[in-house]
Amino acid sequence: MKMSGIVLSASVRQNLLSLQSTADLLATTQNRLATGNKVNSALDNPTNFFTAQGLNNRASDITNLLDSIGNGVQVLQAANTGITSLQKLVDTAKSLANQVLQAPTGYSTKSTVTSTALAATANAANLVDGTVIKSGDVLTIASTGGGTATTITFGASESLDQLNTALAANNLTASLDSANKLVITTTNDAASSTIGAVTYPGAGTGTLTFGAVAAPVADAASQTIRANLVAQYNNVIQQITTTAQDSSFNGINLLNGDNLKLTFNETGKSTLNIQGVTFNAAGLGLTSLVSGTDFLDNASANKALTLLGAASTTLRTEASALGSNLSIVQIRQDFSKNLINVLQTGSSNLTLADTNEEAANSQALSTRQSIAVSALALANQSQASVLQLLR
Repeated sequence: MKMSGIVLSASVRQNLLSLQSTADLLATTQNRLATGNKVNSALDNPTNFFTAQGLNNRASDITNLLDSIGNGVQVLQAANTGITSLQKLVDTAKSLANQVLQAPTGYSTKSTVTSTALAATANAANLVDGTVIKSGDVLTIASTGGGTATTITFGASESLDQLNTALAANNLTASLDSANKLVITTTNDAASSTIGAVTYPGAGTGTLTFGAVAAPVADAASQTIRANLVAQYNNVIQQITTTAQDSSFNGINLLNGDNLKLTFNETGKSTLNIQGVTFNAAGLGLTSLVSGTDFLDNASANKALTLLGAASTTLRTEASALGSNLSIVQIRQDFSKNLINVLQTGSSNLTLADTNEEAANSQALSTRQSIAVSALALANQSQASVLQLLR
């Protein structure tokens, strides 16, 4: 080998090549220690480099989706919190309606109609005596308080209990006073109503007649209590609407008609669509009441309780659906986190260096380099000695 007119011996050339090789290996090892990677570019290992890059890219895409999934969890939790509050408000409204049922009737006197008289032989066991009330007589009373109109055809014998059974569907009850007069009165459920038109006999020849129907007489103190309950009820109904409107997160409200779409993978093929509902008062089938019209009697309170019961059922159904969707989203959230870890670990296995191994290699190469330098010096010294002898 000839370099710039200098002739090197074989041993010197061999030591120089060994020293260069060791220097290259040491540089590579130090680069791995500095970067922590054994594959830093496609030149190091193209297969591992591009495979690891693909894994990291997918992990990055799924990581970006985690923010959206996390927001979706919060949207569902906000809706679930809203439903819990709505259920409590509905229960409060039920309590108010039940207070109406427990309050005084609201009327000091209910609507009544009284017969002129019954025969002295008439009694609760048998109203038919063949004179006043005969076989085939028909008693008709128009609908009272939203009840079913009554048409009763008396048989050979008719007891007071049988009459009451027939009158119950029309919110009426019958009794005999001390003079054996037949008294028909509205029930508590229809205390605010006036008895419908009474016709007797419809087809028979009995001599029983009825006086004028007396209208109910309101009790001022009781009606004041009921009016206050109406005001409290309406306040609860208003809070139902505002609570539903406030159950949003990041501009999405599943209780106010919004929908939620979540994407779980980087291709956009794995999604979950959650349909929102409108759970304001109207959406739950509830309306405000009118003082002086509603809660006047038990029928009005029972109507409100029926609507509130239906609203409770609706809320429970939606709560179950939200709970199911929340569980799905949380499971997918955990899955995505674990998958990201798997992808990143796989990428690391392809590119990361073993620092313990590389540190040992660095130490060995440094020692090898020192030996090579010493060997080169000895070779040069030997060559110089030979030249000295030739002089």
